[in-house]
Amino acid sequence: MNENNNRSVSLQEHLTELRERFLKSFLSFLPAFIICWFFSSYILDFFRRPIQPFLKNTQGGLIFTAPLDQFMAHLQVAVFSAIFLSSPYWISQIWSFISPGLYKKERKIFLLFCLAGSFLFFLGSFFAYFIVFPLVFSVLMKFGNGIDHPFITIKNYLSFFIRFTLVFALVFEMPLVLVFLCRCNILSPTTLKKYRRHAIVCLSILSAFITPPDVLSLFLLLFPLVGLYEISIQLACFFHRGKSIK
Repeated sequence: MNENNNRSVSLQEHLTELRERFLKSFLSFLPAFIICWFFSSYILDFFRRPIQPFLKNTQGGLIFTAPLDQFMAHLQVAVFSAIFLSSPYWISQIWSFISPGLYKKERKIFLLFCLAGSFLFFLGSFFAYFIVFPLVFSVLMKFGNGIDHPFITIKNYLSFFIRFTLVFALVFEMPLVLVFLCRCNILSPTTLKKYRRHAIVCLSILSAFITPPDVLSLFLLLFPLVGLYEISIQLACFFHRGKSIK
């Protein structure tokens, strides 16, 4: 009975702490959202920049077809940017919640994973913005016989921009996921090497599924994924050797 009571109290304490961490994370999001809301016009200009050279018929601007579209666009931009801006704090809250249950060596590894995960997330976002978007738009916006002219709505563009950015940000987390699975003995470097060809086929299918229906977009996602898979193998080998030495 005492053991059950102790377990229930412990679980209750964990749930209470989790709720507090979530509340603190949300409270950190609010000031970030307010800041981003006041600067939403500048942020929207930054988001619009990759497609702007191809919008000559609208003087570089996007169009909207409903009264609320412009307001909702600024709201969407502010929310999306606030999540990025407040990410160091809510990631630290996740770390503070998990770290007490880890050993000293595990804390170092988990902290390293958090830092690496944040870096890869931003790296994927920057790769999409500075490399993928300019190349994709240069092909898609000039496709055809030149008779049709683009009139892109702000709603459709932001949906495409945010979804595509998140896709690249998340797929850049692949090395972290594969190394973690190897650390947990679910996978091994030998398995990753053995099924390299199968993995490339799966990555090709994934790239074709989540990118626009053009060959350039597919390869712009596939090549980094294959490169990240190879990096994952090398990192998995490194951590596996370090694990065997311990």
